[in-house]
Amino acid sequence: MLPLLLVWFTLVSLNQPGICLQHRQQLQPVLLPNGCDDKCGRLHIPFPFHLNTSCASVSNAFHLSCLNSTTLYLHIGIQSYRVLDFFSDGILVDFPGTGSSTCRQYNGLNSFNFAGNDYLGISDDNVIGLYDCEDSSLCKADCETNELPDCDGNRSGALACCYPLSDHSNWHSGDGFSSFAKFGCRGVSSWVVPRGTNSGKRGVKLEWAIPRNKSQGLCASNAVMVSATTVEAGVRCSCQDGLVGDGFANGLGCFKSCIKEGQEAYGGECDNSPKRSQRKLVIVAGVLAPVFILASLFLFLCILKRPVKSGAFDIDQAHYHSTMSFRKACRTRLFSYRELDEATRGFDDGQKLVDGTNGTIHAGVLGDGSHIAVQKVQCENERDLIHVLSRIELLSAVLHRNLARLLGCCIESGYTLMVGYEYPANGTLEEHLHNNSGQEFGLDWYKRLSIAAETASILAYLQCEISPPIFHHGLKSSGYIFLDVGFSVKVAGFALLCSSSTTGPLPQKNDVYDFGLLLLEIISGSKHSDMPSLALQKIKSGKLEEIVDPSLYYHEQPIFRREQIEIVADIATRCLLFGGDGKIGMDDVAKELFHLAKESTDGGSKKGSALEETFSNSSLLQMISMSPDSLHLPRIAGPV
Repeated sequence: MLPLLLVWFTLVSLNQPGICLQHRQQLQPVLLPNGCDDKCGRLHIPFPFHLNTSCASVSNAFHLSCLNSTTLYLHIGIQSYRVLDFFSDGILVDFPGTGSSTCRQYNGLNSFNFAGNDYLGISDDNVIGLYDCEDSSLCKADCETNELPDCDGNRSGALACCYPLSDHSNWHSGDGFSSFAKFGCRGVSSWVVPRGTNSGKRGVKLEWAIPRNKSQGLCASNAVMVSATTVEAGVRCSCQDGLVGDGFANGLGCFKSCIKEGQEAYGGECDNSPKRSQRKLVIVAGVLAPVFILASLFLFLCILKRPVKSGAFDIDQAHYHSTMSFRKACRTRLFSYRELDEATRGFDDGQKLVDGTNGTIHAGVLGDGSHIAVQKVQCENERDLIHVLSRIELLSAVLHRNLARLLGCCIESGYTLMVGYEYPANGTLEEHLHNNSGQEFGLDWYKRLSIAAETASILAYLQCEISPPIFHHGLKSSGYIFLDVGFSVKVAGFALLCSSSTTGPLPQKNDVYDFGLLLLEIISGSKHSDMPSLALQKIKSGKLEEIVDPSLYYHEQPIFRREQIEIVADIATRCLLFGGDGKIGMDDVAKELFHLAKESTDGGSKKGSALEETFSNSSLLQMISMSPDSLHLPRIAGPV
């Protein structure tokens, strides 16, 4: 078996040579100007939108107007909406009545009175901020982790109430913003947050589509028809993999793209002049043929002398046999094995961060000074390798501030693969919990609570918002949770190769249970293997303070902070008791911890409505009053 190596490294510069895709990724389709090359101000207008009515389109519903050659407007009925940006599936507009130089922090619920028609609908990529709501039951804590800029472009403060339109429990396609009036809300603001990211842009994204009953002959021959999400019975055209364009027969259609002289080129620009190419080919062939023959003979002799290893596998063959296109495979920087070997001092044990179920992780420093963490995973065969490649593709498409970014890969002979994640300079959570970081003081309670909330948030996001869901399978403080200079969490070390022994019918069970262990470690500063049973015994006897980290000075803390420690211990207990049968999910845990951390930030001393289940919960006390041995807690491995 040859090792599969994963690298998590700090993003130093996305403009370095060797980085194929520069993390503006998500691989959004290329947006090209329409056939008339319409432009207004800084905005190039893509098909089917147009300024000139004579320009080819599919409907007058996409006609725009340009004011003073600077400001673009979309007209729906008698209302005009200022256009802010375009997407492959939508158009970003501002609230009506907002000029190019003005920005309102929030608007009236009825100020955006458009809900949808046959061609446009409010996209569920929007995240809504609601104000002065009498009923906060619609507020979703997990969406508050998004980066939502204020009017001045800076990150906005905590929203009074945040609701992603992708959550259809209180909002459905076809509803307008006025539907939130039933919750007593009086103000609204909106950001578009594209799937797979957590960075928002102010405005309301409208999805566009063509009615299906008008789709005859709509798409180009090398495009496929896709259904809209929020426009009922609406469709669009999408180019097949490897092609770019708008996909419409009446538009630009689909054509090849290529890199030519360092720039992206399209269509005919990708084809050299036939005569010139043919002439070059003859000359090059005449010069290189003898060289090629000699080189082939030399390589043939080398292959004959090379020992054959059983099960050897051509990595290029695995790559091409996988379903990843060139664009998907070219997201990452390529490393050499020697580069990683030198960075980790030959994978020295002194550089080892963790040796767990998800592999061994070593810390290191690249030649340019970038800090890295190299994860080794053993691959048995071609099938394993292709599975890992698909996992890497999935993870690399996710952008979240609490996910250690996967940025690079290296393919060597056999089953050796190397991929990159950032490794912040503040080290691991374990180092700070056990005061191995060289700091005079350990983590205070506020930092510990924030770390717990951020970790739960990213796990819940990956399990509930990503399709297919991503599970960690082996969360630990030692080598899988990194901290940046501001003590913000970066989770790494995901299980890329899951065997039947590490996955069950409900894989989220492992993550919820492991997170419960992590919360106990955050509270106690200890990771003894008997901590779950010991914690249950102390809770049963009302002696939680006996397992609280002495550096937290539990008895000197104000009452509301001691209550917070008890509540986090309660959440940890429920993760251990109920995580195994799926009665509690990471989304539930993240919501409670987020509200608790927010309360801590506000300096409040009251337990919010989201924190009703505390140690006064008699049903919970009844459960933990059972003998710990009768709870059938999963067997826990010792510290690693």
